Amino acid sequence: MEELLQKFQPDPQQHPAQFALKKKLQRLWHKYGANLLHCYDIPGLPPDNLKIESLFSNLRRHQRRISGRKSTVELRDFGQYQVLFLAESEEMLLAQIREVPVAEYNTQRRRLAMDEAPRQQKYRLHRHPVSTIQALVDQHTELLTVLESQALEYQLDS
Repeated sequence: MEELLQKFQPDPQQHPAQFALKKKLQRLWHKYGANLLHCYDIPGLPPDNLKIESLFSNLRRHQRRISGRKSTVELRDFGQYQVLFLAESEEMLLAQIREVPVAEYNTQRRRLAMDEAPRQQKYRLHRHPVSTIQALVDQHTELLTVLESQALEYQLDS
């Protein structure tokens, strides 16, 4: 894309609309370029939005068929991982999983856990309100004691 932007050199006097378009494209590419074409970095992922929508539509249909549920909330939460692991046999799936570096896997697991934490907290609060609130109060009390001990240490050091 940067090569194309370098090649495209409209004259601002003769073609002001094209010049303005180029400036806007350069600004957008500089701001969002890394995120715009990320689908080309992942092998097997369709290069345009229509094919990606079709892929997720097929996944949703398959999810409803195998689970018997009308809801496909699981795809919203874990769809990106199901897309990556479309395999025709267990051997193919195992080969795909082995291609993922362990460090990247652990990073994604931590990110997923952090993204899931608010939903899990809301679930706990709705299902078990007393124990959830008690756990929050305990966490708050523990944090207060830590902060107070740090404040005491700071006062003694001063």
